[in-house]
Amino acid sequence: MCDMSSVTSTTFFPHHHTALLHYSPLPYYVSSLCLFIFIFFLQHGPSTSWASGRARTALLAPMPSRFFFPLAIPIFLLIPKMAAIDYLLFEEATGYAIFKVLIQQDDIAARMQEVQEASNDLGKFSKMIELVSFAPFKGAAQALENANDISEGLVSDYLKSVLELNLPKPAKKERITLGVSDKNLGPSIKEIFPYVDCLSNEVVQDFLRGIRVHGFKLLKELQAGDIERAQLGLGHAFSRAKVKFSVQKNDNHIIQAIALLDQLDKDINTFSMRVKEWYGWHFPELAKIVPDNYTFAKLALFIKDKASLTDESLHDIAALLNEDSGVAQRVIDNAKISMGQDISELDMLNVATFAERVVSISEYRQQLSQYLSDKMHTVAPNLSTLIGDVVGARLISHAGSLTNLSKQAASTVQILGAEKALFRALKTKGNTPKYGLIYHSSFIGKASTKNKGRISRYLANKCSIASRIDNYSDEPSTAFGQILKKQVEDRLKFYDTGAAPMKNSDAIKEALALAGDLADDMDVEPATEKKEKKEKKEKKDKAEKAEKADKSEKSDKSEKSEKKDKKEKKDKKEKKEKKEKKRKADDDEAPKKKKKKSKD
Repeated sequence: MCDMSSVTSTTFFPHHHTALLHYSPLPYYVSSLCLFIFIFFLQHGPSTSWASGRARTALLAPMPSRFFFPLAIPIFLLIPKMAAIDYLLFEEATGYAIFKVLIQQDDIAARMQEVQEASNDLGKFSKMIELVSFAPFKGAAQALENANDISEGLVSDYLKSVLELNLPKPAKKERITLGVSDKNLGPSIKEIFPYVDCLSNEVVQDFLRGIRVHGFKLLKELQAGDIERAQLGLGHAFSRAKVKFSVQKNDNHIIQAIALLDQLDKDINTFSMRVKEWYGWHFPELAKIVPDNYTFAKLALFIKDKASLTDESLHDIAALLNEDSGVAQRVIDNAKISMGQDISELDMLNVATFAERVVSISEYRQQLSQYLSDKMHTVAPNLSTLIGDVVGARLISHAGSLTNLSKQAASTVQILGAEKALFRALKTKGNTPKYGLIYHSSFIGKASTKNKGRISRYLANKCSIASRIDNYSDEPSTAFGQILKKQVEDRLKFYDTGAAPMKNSDAIKEALALAGDLADDMDVEPATEKKEKKEKKEKKDKAEKAEKADKSEKSDKSEKSEKKDKKEKKDKKEKKEKKEKKRKADDDEAPKKKKKKSKD
């Protein structure tokens, strides 16, 4: 057995702790146990729950006695004590409740199974907390208003009054710890009540979970079923407010419309090829004369049996061909000498039915395209004006919403839709893509090969600006889109010819004037007025400079004269002093001479 005094007094403990073991006759493990009990009461005190002490004991129980003593120091001294929770704020659909915490527990104790099971037992849990006050809402409207404020991390006036009435005001240095469920609500409460510290850790959540389980029995003012009905009504109202319809911000229909438009393009192309192949067995020459899929399906539906075509059908066929009588005449002539086989009425009926379906789908596709164009001009007018309806809709669809697109950086907008190529380039350390969905814009097609990357960066920048204007404007217009489009066109000319493009400041002023915001205040000044103003300004500057020069000359002259006067005064003073000194010296020498004469 080692000497305990030599170990503890210099190594592990400060001076006021050494007396506990210096004179102890107990064995090593017994003295370590006493040390453990002593430190436990130093940290927690006798009023603290023993659950945390049992949890710390469990950490050291399986250790041998020779490891127990050195490891007790970091476990019991280095583990910080958790701030005690004084009160709990419970937000219910029926109102606000303030509870006082009677028995504290820390993070380690909260993880023990018996402590967690105590939350489910009303008898044990009711001894841990006490209801201070319950403030019910006056109606569903007030409940919805407070729910919206809490979701945004704001403190409503009603919640502020509840906290003021029920939280005690401590002394200057004392503080109150309040447990809240939403961590975003804590800073707002702290701003209004500086003496309140808000917590939202696991211990607080366990307390609130127990209150939620036993809410009906803890809040005795409520009747059976009140909480469930209030939660159901508030849930419906809160969700309805979140998905509130907005014509300007309703971009979900754009996402669905562009997805359906892409799918219809694929289906129409597949069905048209099937119609051409099927009807081509009967009239193979028609596909070469009329290559357009929609027009071919309409002609197949009109002609059906080629033997029924006569010269009288010329005007009807020309009407289907945009009044092109030449092509209509070729159709009639080729029908007479066609190499196609004859077809039965039943087969022709199926071909006509299928052609009618293709025509109807094509017409619906045209209606959907017009609907998408109208929707884009309502939701994102500047973006659609700048880059087009289809490309703008694809950008919104790929980003997920107009809001998400407005949050994207210009470099991200530039490569939207080219993620696979980007990650492949990053993986292989190759060149990253220069453009994604914006490649389908007409500006990229107009640019030369060496300028495609440059114009794509510039276009992505303008698309990012347009999407932000559309998303955050209350009444969006196409004014900014038109000016941004003009800027991109000027940039293309700059790349080709070197002509200086419009400045951003001038573009914004022009856009504001076009939008009508500055129509009354902004009048374009004529060139003559500008010239006159410039001349007046120059004259004024010259006059000011002349005045400054005169003032400087006068000041120099005055300084010189002052210096001269000072010098003259100084010289006069020195001469006067010399004369006085000389006179005094002569006066002193006169009696001396008289004395010498008298001696002689």
